[in-house]
Amino acid sequence: MSSEAASRRRALSGWGRTVPTGADVVLPAVGDDVSRALAAAGPRGIIARGLGRSYGDAAQNAGGAVVDMTSLDCAVAADWETGVVEVDAGLGLDKLMELVIPHGWFPPVLPGTRNVTVGGAIAADIHGKNHHVDGSFCDHVVSFDLLAPSGTYTGVSAATNPEVFWATAGGMGLTGIVTRAVLQLVPVETAYMTVATRRIPHLDELMETMEATDAGHRYAVAWFDSLATGANLGRGILMHAEHTRLDDLEPARRHEPLDYSAPERVQVPPLPVGVVNRFSIGAFNWAWYTKSPRNPRTAVESVPAYFHPLDGVTDWNRLYGPRGFLQYQFVVPFGAEATVRYAVERLAHGGAASPVTVLKRFGRANAGMLSFPMEGWTLTLDIPTRTRGLAAMLDELDQHVLAAGGRIYLAKDSRVDPDVFAAMYPELDRWREVRAKLDPDGVMRSDLARRLRLV
Repeated sequence: MSSEAASRRRALSGWGRTVPTGADVVLPAVGDDVSRALAAAGPRGIIARGLGRSYGDAAQNAGGAVVDMTSLDCAVAADWETGVVEVDAGLGLDKLMELVIPHGWFPPVLPGTRNVTVGGAIAADIHGKNHHVDGSFCDHVVSFDLLAPSGTYTGVSAATNPEVFWATAGGMGLTGIVTRAVLQLVPVETAYMTVATRRIPHLDELMETMEATDAGHRYAVAWFDSLATGANLGRGILMHAEHTRLDDLEPARRHEPLDYSAPERVQVPPLPVGVVNRFSIGAFNWAWYTKSPRNPRTAVESVPAYFHPLDGVTDWNRLYGPRGFLQYQFVVPFGAEATVRYAVERLAHGGAASPVTVLKRFGRANAGMLSFPMEGWTLTLDIPTRTRGLAAMLDELDQHVLAAGGRIYLAKDSRVDPDVFAAMYPELDRWREVRAKLDPDGVMRSDLARRLRLV
């Protein structure tokens, strides 16, 4: 490594704070430091890490090395006529938005947090509220540079090197380290969203309404009450949104329509116990549902308010206490609505209190061998790890998801059985073949890879 590169042993965990492990963390000062770190990796291997928002152990490497890519976060080039930008992989989506929105462009896909690097977005092939229209992140990646143990791959695209591209898209960093990417942005007229909100009294009507209306909106997401049962099972709030056009913006905002900022307003201190429990979430869910309008109501909101409300609270994961939480996310094909309903019922009756309970509809899958989205329903919940019987409950749900032809999301997972995972991803063996060419000595390693026997 260069004399400017820093390396020290640190305990790392995912955003769920469940199973921290120690690794030698390298903070590269220049791009060549990444190559040196890869060459110097010991028997426990190496993995890249961004802003640490994978919920489980994807960016941990117990006893090995971890390259913190966030020090390499420059925008290299931008064409404001076409909306094509070239950026370092360590650039966060928050900084990307600060850069591109004032020029009338917008990231093509945003997940539930803006604190994700471009490299992490490729590694997880992240999705957002617009998958049913725009697909996932890697559908908008023009090309990327990959530093693999077998060599450097420059300008990798779906057209020029499809195997490398689609093994890396969703491959959780295990094919090599993405160092730079070229992205195609989407045009916008303002830095605001026009959001239509309405509450719906139970799950069946919620899903029927989504099926009938989602296609008419670029962004669509539903929150529902994780603890409601009986006639109120799955009562929720449906939010459709579009980018606000300049003509639809109130006159006071038209003089700076592309003004964008996303301040963090609240800091959560370390807590000796979690404040997220069945009682606090029950009260929160009731209040959130009842304050929402019975009939559709449209309002103009800021980008952070619609896409990333939780990002306004720094270290909100501390609310779950020192034992942390896990996020459980699965997708099942259309036609498997009974599986979604069973999961909602099982979790509600099992007391799985979740303040973040999200239902969306995905569009078609891309060619990513380990990419998560597929055409169907996706359900997401944040659940405290101290929930009684949680492990057995989720193991049971995994079997229902598998039987329905669905799968879980690697970027969120911290506990699935490796055999169940393998059965969920039919292209796993093909991915292993491509990975073996890129990394014949098994240098790229992570806690997730060992837990699921991916390498």
